[in-house]
Amino acid sequence: MNRRDFLRRACLAALTTRIPTRSPAAAAQEPPRGRVLDAHQWRTIATVQDHLLPAEPGAPGSSDIHATAYLDGVLADPELDPEVRSLILNGIGWLDELAQEGHGRPFADLAPEPREELLRGIVDRPTGDLWLSTLIDYSLEALLGDPLYGGNPGGIGWAWLEHNPGLPRPTPANLYGRLGKA
Repeated sequence: MNRRDFLRRACLAALTTRIPTRSPAAAAQEPPRGRVLDAHQWRTIATVQDHLLPAEPGAPGSSDIHATAYLDGVLADPELDPEVRSLILNGIGWLDELAQEGHGRPFADLAPEPREELLRGIVDRPTGDLWLSTLIDYSLEALLGDPLYGGNPGGIGWAWLEHNPGLPRPTPANLYGRLGKA
């Protein structure tokens, strides 16, 4: 299977998966303030990512791979296309607006069934499909990237996929964003 087929299948699987509720301990924790994301945005994105990439027995989920922290790091990158940053941040706002309009609560406070309904509904909106695809792409990067970039802690995604990373791996001195800078 080539990479494109893998990503297509992964995206399709993520969009069609019903998501379990978060554990009470995880739901009770106050989300951190990120470099770009405020606490509300962090919680909303983490909830969407948990919905799209849930943990299963023997398989890491978005929380396990630190997908939200990874995305926050991507959003902080000054080289990120400003349109991508706007898409992600604006998407949080309109998802919460839809949740408020339809259910009277923020997206992160909804039960799994209304979350599923909202996420399936936004696929048909002009930028909804692009927004979800972008979140899935960055979640897969968090799963598969080198842990030095903030996702895949301890190589949990690599272990799950039985993948041996290529060598040489990046070091703190030669990470993306630091190359060519003295």
